[in-house]
Amino acid sequence: MTKKYTFVALALSALISGAAITTASAETPPNMLVIANRIDDIKTFDPAESFEFAGADVSRNVYEKLVNFDPLDLDAGYQPQLAESWEISEDGKTITFTMAEGHVFSTGNPVTAKDAEFSLRRAVMLNKTPSFILTQFGFTPENVAETIVAPDDNTLVLTLDKPYALSFVLNCLTATIGGIVDMTAAMENEVDGDMGNAWLRTNTVGSGPYKVVDWKPNESVLMDLNPNYGGDTPAMERVIVQHIQESATQRLQLERGDIDVARNLSPEDVAGLADVDGVKIVDELRGRLMYWSANQKNDMLSDPNVIAALKLAADYEGMSGSFLKGQYTVHQAFLPKTFLGAIDDKPFSFDIEAAKATLAQSAYPDCGPIKISVRDAQERIDIAQSLQNTWGQLGCDIELIVGTGAQTLDRYRAREHDIYLGAWGPDYPDPNTNAGTFAFNPDNSDEAGATGLLAWRNAWDLPKLSEKTLAAVVENDTDARRAMYKDIQTEFQNSAPFGIMFQQIEQNGMRSNVENFVAGGATTAVSYWVITK
Repeated sequence: MTKKYTFVALALSALISGAAITTASAETPPNMLVIANRIDDIKTFDPAESFEFAGADVSRNVYEKLVNFDPLDLDAGYQPQLAESWEISEDGKTITFTMAEGHVFSTGNPVTAKDAEFSLRRAVMLNKTPSFILTQFGFTPENVAETIVAPDDNTLVLTLDKPYALSFVLNCLTATIGGIVDMTAAMENEVDGDMGNAWLRTNTVGSGPYKVVDWKPNESVLMDLNPNYGGDTPAMERVIVQHIQESATQRLQLERGDIDVARNLSPEDVAGLADVDGVKIVDELRGRLMYWSANQKNDMLSDPNVIAALKLAADYEGMSGSFLKGQYTVHQAFLPKTFLGAIDDKPFSFDIEAAKATLAQSAYPDCGPIKISVRDAQERIDIAQSLQNTWGQLGCDIELIVGTGAQTLDRYRAREHDIYLGAWGPDYPDPNTNAGTFAFNPDNSDEAGATGLLAWRNAWDLPKLSEKTLAAVVENDTDARRAMYKDIQTEFQNSAPFGIMFQQIEQNGMRSNVENFVAGGATTAVSYWVITK
């Protein structure tokens, strides 16, 4: 640990050396924000492709969208950003956006409707993992030339395949995939028709408050101000996010003043900071869920009684009351608390005898070998080890396959796992964000490649729930829609090869002078541009 800390400190020192303000004490400069976080899941910065937690944090601070959230008033919902206004046609299928003035990319090029047209079209045409967020409205590579159109630099017209609730569409446009890129810069770096995808994986050309100036995978991300940003100049002129895996190392650096924010503290380290001068803990209920899921290509794990037994053999309260204490609350439905239609039903509790009886009714009463694919993050390994212990009491031979965030996600998206243990966060603040991935899978074939859908990743064919999910997205009556999602979740709890266990309460440790640190609530990602210290 000491050796790793020395490396991190040296790397951080090298990054800080370019700052205008320096200090001899163990304090970060007043115009610089230094964060410790696990960022080994970052695969790309391209908003058409980025679909990981740490990548979303970067994207939110680099790319603006047609509509977005005010970090200091998340409850207000989506607000105008690159679009100053919008109108919907009488038939509910056409949305016309009028672009706002004064937004400029980090390249110096002004943001126009043509950039928005290009960005949304390329997201559909590239067909990367998050593309379903847009294609669910009927956009395809074949029709985007007619359905996503900028007739002039000030107007963007979206034509949907059917009349969805307007709030549903706009909420989707707040997702990372809604980030608007500089068309000119992207196409100047196009290779073999990729619309700049390879280049945008490691370079950013947005109109947000910051731009990425350095990224060392699994080590650090460095962001500086976008000199052309049209909003108020952020107090933090430089943001450094350092990959520090261990909670103990994050705590040590926070106590020393080497970092401003520690985002992955264990409950023990949170408790240990309670009486430390100059440090505070800020709790924030997030939308992130911790769950396990079973690949239905595995014959044993496709047996409903085996799945039911595994759900009964998980020690939910034991985990939340010990190594997850204060950071995860037991939650067993796919919609997080605060979302329309969320339920708080908890049909499963730890009952090893009931689990054994249920397993005995299956075709696999002796259970068998199960491999749990899990990211190398302490709380996830702790959960996996707890399941290894309690599932082992059923006779299951549990092996943990530990890898980086990218490695475990690649295996999961390729449907090569037995059990995947991981986290899922909403992409936009509408119930379909989770219903449309947990409970929707219109084509279960390998050829479909629907990697953005968790049901598909687990090879779960669910035609009836898919139909119910489709019906819910076009229901305009709010009360009726709420009831539909409650029904879908109840059916999901009873039949799904998913064990949803916890909802996150993020406990961020930070120096006492840090103000306005908003992790994003249940709806979005972190916002650095409002932070002061």
